[in-house]
Amino acid sequence: MTTPLNSVTPSTGVSAADVVRLKNYIIANLTRDLESENPPFDQRHTIVKKRLTELFPRLRLNLPESIRQQIEHDVLNELLGYGPIQPLLDDPDVTEVMVNGPKKVYVEKKGQLVRTAVVFEDTNHVQRVIDRIILPLGRRIDPDSPTVDARLPDGSRVNAVIPPVAIDGASITIRKFSRDKLTTKQLIEFGSLTASMAEFLRVCVISRLNIVISGGTGSGKTTLLNVLSGFIPEDERIVTIEDAAELQLQQDHVVRMETKVANVEGKGAITVRDLVRNSLRMRPDRIVVGECRGGEALDMLQAMNTGHDGSLTTIHANTPRDSLSRIETLVLMAGMELPVKVIRQQVSSAIDLIVQQSRLKDGARKVTAITEVAGMEGDTIVLTDIFRYEQTGITTDGKVVGSLKPTGIRPLFTPRLEAAGFKLPPEVFGANIGDMLRRR
Repeated sequence: MTTPLNSVTPSTGVSAADVVRLKNYIIANLTRDLESENPPFDQRHTIVKKRLTELFPRLRLNLPESIRQQIEHDVLNELLGYGPIQPLLDDPDVTEVMVNGPKKVYVEKKGQLVRTAVVFEDTNHVQRVIDRIILPLGRRIDPDSPTVDARLPDGSRVNAVIPPVAIDGASITIRKFSRDKLTTKQLIEFGSLTASMAEFLRVCVISRLNIVISGGTGSGKTTLLNVLSGFIPEDERIVTIEDAAELQLQQDHVVRMETKVANVEGKGAITVRDLVRNSLRMRPDRIVVGECRGGEALDMLQAMNTGHDGSLTTIHANTPRDSLSRIETLVLMAGMELPVKVIRQQVSSAIDLIVQQSRLKDGARKVTAITEVAGMEGDTIVLTDIFRYEQTGITTDGKVVGSLKPTGIRPLFTPRLEAAGFKLPPEVFGANIGDMLRRR
């Protein structure tokens, strides 16, 4: 039963419990109004503000202005936003919001994890916010299906987990979608890669090399994939395949596809593998897969080996060598009992370049290796670093010190670049022109 408004003490010394009761009473009443009237979503903010403006004078409560404004702010967030975490989502410096139960809310700011002062009332409060997030998206979450992945209307990715899977209370993880697509110039300014590396990658994309971006969670793989896909020429047909659509391609001829979860009967799911197979019938010039995490890796390799050059994808791995092991594992998940040597031959002939993206200890995100897949020696895939990040130390304030350098090795696929009209100067790969002239 809702607490009556007149039970709140009419004095400036309002207790925190009284404020919570008042806020919950207002939310309950306005929720009933919205449900009965069901106004268009774009009018709800105006309606709720108007009701609040009319309501407070009628209550005749001697509330300090700061408390009244806070109640109004919280009510708006509860009814129209995502409750206590809405201000975090509105903060442009916050890139990720992580709710570890009702009393622990963390954010990622400028690459660093920070615990906030934000709290929920209890785990039920967290679950109400989860429901508000996913119900408009046609998703569901309950004890029988206690996890959910979804994409918010603004493009942000959300994952939610509730008991019994979430032992310490309902959990929410939201990776915010940035509408401002980073450019190559910005990545160079941030120190994520050098101008030579950027030019090399641009040439490789245009020359239709098959590229895998490898990296850990939150290392910036999708951001880099966005940048590399921007180098694809305008006159090519691009098909993108993602679990949750994040890519922001600027080209005109793009077909975007997104997976679909099963319905309440467990039917109707469309996987990344389904979409990769379907894309082959769509006459693509390029296939861009947001992330390979299952049997679709086999389909990607086969596509790369059968005329779909210039494909791009990402994979979870901490080093270029680890990414190859990960791809082997994913191929086996496709259910094909292929010998390891056959898989490695497929990998070595399909993939030309691995770009390793890393998140350093200080939160900085960098391309730490650009590695050529140089063929096979026996049963082993040969990898050759073209560029590498070398860490030299850490400053007193925790900043990682290092540099991105070419290794001095020209890739074996250089003739393919030249056939596409690109003759990169030797200094891109670290050659010393003075030494070369003296040798002549």
